[in-house]
Amino acid sequence: MGAIGDSSVVVGWDSSPGGPPVAVSRVPAELRAVGHTHAHDFLVIFYAHRADGRIELDGRTWTMSDGDVFVIAPGQVVSFTTPHNQIVDDGWVAWFPADVIRPAGAYPSWRSHPLLFPFARGADRAQRLRVPPAERTAWYDRFAALDTELRARRDGHREAALAHLTLLLVAVSRLTTDVAGALRAGDEPLLAAVFDVIERRFHEPVSLADIAAELSLTPGHLTTVVRRRTGRTVQQWLTQRRMQQARRLLADTDLTVAAISRRVGYPDAGYFIRRFRADHNMTPAQWRAAG
Repeated sequence: MGAIGDSSVVVGWDSSPGGPPVAVSRVPAELRAVGHTHAHDFLVIFYAHRADGRIELDGRTWTMSDGDVFVIAPGQVVSFTTPHNQIVDDGWVAWFPADVIRPAGAYPSWRSHPLLFPFARGADRAQRLRVPPAERTAWYDRFAALDTELRARRDGHREAALAHLTLLLVAVSRLTTDVAGALRAGDEPLLAAVFDVIERRFHEPVSLADIAAELSLTPGHLTTVVRRRTGRTVQQWLTQRRMQQARRLLADTDLTVAAISRRVGYPDAGYFIRRFRADHNMTPAQWRAAG
């Protein structure tokens, strides 16, 4: 975890080999666990089945009501302005790394993947969606089914959990019939542009100066803005994306560690191994063997 300002944290996805592809929890219990102000390096679906409280996303306060769904992207700062037990009476939260939904060739970035597009920044209405009253029981049951599958851990539970997650994402997409077009037509804010550059260039030996130059900003200004808004530096987000891709290649291919190092933007395999070990407490080879 890393600090956001003086009192909040960045919550990271547990990338242990063999870990679940998605996590889910009932709320308000999960709200007490994460603290008042935090950000994530993964995607979050927050379903308020019964609610009458407030939540703050990147400085904007939303008043929640029954049937609200919040889709929260990596780096967005979440704050709770009222006590946890006064925010949501009953609901669910599911979270997962972006790369669990494998992008097809036409969608090189998770931000352009049809099932994940509602998480992209740029339009307020993409952050909060509303479930019609007649559909709320079905929404509740989708999360419950995912939770049951993950708890039972029967044979094939990973594949079943991904299937449940996919159905949940389809349901989210169906709530955003006109959002995708609005997002594509609108100008995205600075943070979205930063993440887009990282997504497009993480496989290169790109530097902070390169990213800043592409955005016509100074490295110092870019660092200040991103750290202030997300709790992490541009370099930390870049490293997180590279490690995410490295884990995928270690799990799904027979490429050598040196080849994977080059594919995730590290020409020096020795440095890549040290960086990977610092983040995972094991070398890439050990992580592959443990999986």
